[in-house]
Amino acid sequence: MEHVKLPGRKLMTVVIALGALTVSTGCQSKHKDLVSFLKAHEHEVSAIEYRVGIPDVIEISAPQVLEIDHVRQTIRPDGKISLRLLGPVKVVGMTEKEIAAKIMRLLEPYYEDPKVQVRVTLHRSKKIYLAGQVRSGGGGGGGNQGGGVVADSWTSMPYTGRDTVLDVLAKGSMSFIAARTKVQVIRSSPHEDERRKIVVDIDRMIRTGDTSLNVLLQPNDIVLVPPTPLGWLGLRVQEVLFPFQPVIQAYNTPAGIIDSTDEYTNSDE
Repeated sequence: MEHVKLPGRKLMTVVIALGALTVSTGCQSKHKDLVSFLKAHEHEVSAIEYRVGIPDVIEISAPQVLEIDHVRQTIRPDGKISLRLLGPVKVVGMTEKEIAAKIMRLLEPYYEDPKVQVRVTLHRSKKIYLAGQVRSGGGGGGGNQGGGVVADSWTSMPYTGRDTVLDVLAKGSMSFIAARTKVQVIRSSPHEDERRKIVVDIDRMIRTGDTSLNVLLQPNDIVLVPPTPLGWLGLRVQEVLFPFQPVIQAYNTPAGIIDSTDEYTNSDE
């Protein structure tokens, strides 16, 4: 009787190898996406120092120069501030240290070795945005203006150069139907090839203390908090059946079901 060799073992080996390659490629792809996201606009982030714009407010400290000591100035539409003794000084696009150095140079004809410090007291020129399932105070923008109402909403926040994903979410407060494992950080740009998006698992970050994805935000970044699947369904039902009532009234689902959905969504794969 002639024995026929089945290709099962070889086939299984090939399948396992392909699977390993796929997983490896997937991990590499995710890693490359993360590196690409973090490296995008690296020239702007390398030493993030805030560059003032219109109409930011700065305060000058110069103990030796009474004319400008403790003076607060709003940057005018022409990008300048106006100081006693010095007149108009263009500062737009400069850092605090650069403004201080420029003022010291201008003071040299009048004072010997003047010491000047500058700090931004109000950040008004640049914004970052928080959208989706968030409870805003109604101070930023459209959608949810009620503060505690669950609905798709958005709000804007001043960009300071030190803002991270956790900072923004702590200020905004996610709603009870927020998909905390699927928060998106969107780096917007008018150029399609410069746009980036990354998904951040906030629950895992808080649970494990791994803040590697607590990325430093840039001007015009959008932090988007989507709803859980059950929350999304509830919102759609609200839109159809209760268009004139607050969204919260459309939810008769026990909180326990919402919690179980969150637990399912947040479970480790």
